[in-house]
Amino acid sequence: MAHFLLFCHVIFIGLLSSVSSRGPVYRPPSVEQLTNRFPRIPITQGMSTLFGSSNIHLKSNGSYADIILDKTSGSGLISKNTYYHGFFSAAIKLPMGFTSGVVLAFYMSNADVFPHNHDEIDFELLGHEKRRQWVLQTNMYGNGSVKTGREEKVYLWFDPTQQFHQYTILWNNHHIVFLVDNIPVREVIHNQAVSSVYPSKPMSLYATIWDASEWATKGGKYPVNYKYAPFVASMGELEMVGCSMQKTSSPVATAGCSTNATVSSLDPVEGKEYATLSKQQMAGLNWVRRKHMFYSYCKDTSRYKMMPAECGAQ
Repeated sequence: MAHFLLFCHVIFIGLLSSVSSRGPVYRPPSVEQLTNRFPRIPITQGMSTLFGSSNIHLKSNGSYADIILDKTSGSGLISKNTYYHGFFSAAIKLPMGFTSGVVLAFYMSNADVFPHNHDEIDFELLGHEKRRQWVLQTNMYGNGSVKTGREEKVYLWFDPTQQFHQYTILWNNHHIVFLVDNIPVREVIHNQAVSSVYPSKPMSLYATIWDASEWATKGGKYPVNYKYAPFVASMGELEMVGCSMQKTSSPVATAGCSTNATVSSLDPVEGKEYATLSKQQMAGLNWVRRKHMFYSYCKDTSRYKMMPAECGAQ
């Protein structure tokens, strides 16, 4: 009987996870597939070159793009329009090999318009030197500078270099949700504690790859090793739906975007179904934070002698 129970236990553990050289690989819970609700558009339709044009290679008639970092340059894309609230997603495959100092960022920002009090919502994928494993960092700025970031870090439950995975930002007046393969990895609820630093101005969408040796590797301790270059990230399955505005329009938006003459569409994620996380989504969020999160600014007592107001509300 004891042997039978042990066998059942082994089989059960095997169903939940497998083991690789990267450690346990956990099977995530099932969640709603939000990315199936919105249309995918070609990269060439929604974005244009930001920098490093020679290191941007379009594929599949512009539906996909490789953005590349080598000794000459990094590269980046920027949305053709700015957006106030919405749903922003892309499938991304990261560079393989030793990637210390390499950063792939998929994010929203208006720092070009508001350099001293900008808003930002960030996915930052950080190459790693110790376990040769990419780290996912999320961050948010509202009406602030880069000194006021609110970083959290998780280890991914898959190898992001082997195939495409979806990285998604949902932003509305109720909350900001960061999702990976439709699983929430972080939620920032728009409440009184966080209202003064909640992103409130239209932003552009960016995708960049760059040398972040000084910033991402403890002051350059583990710089990018260009012996392993080029570092190629692939991106596609782009989704950008929100209150879109032409770049020449006024950067002021109104709640719901319904009364602004420069707006071409109403907010697609303002309804009740996007106001809170479902039970499935909450289960996914709790799973990520319990098994995979290893840093939160709200736990960083060496950085903050007095924690930001929203940390007490969590």
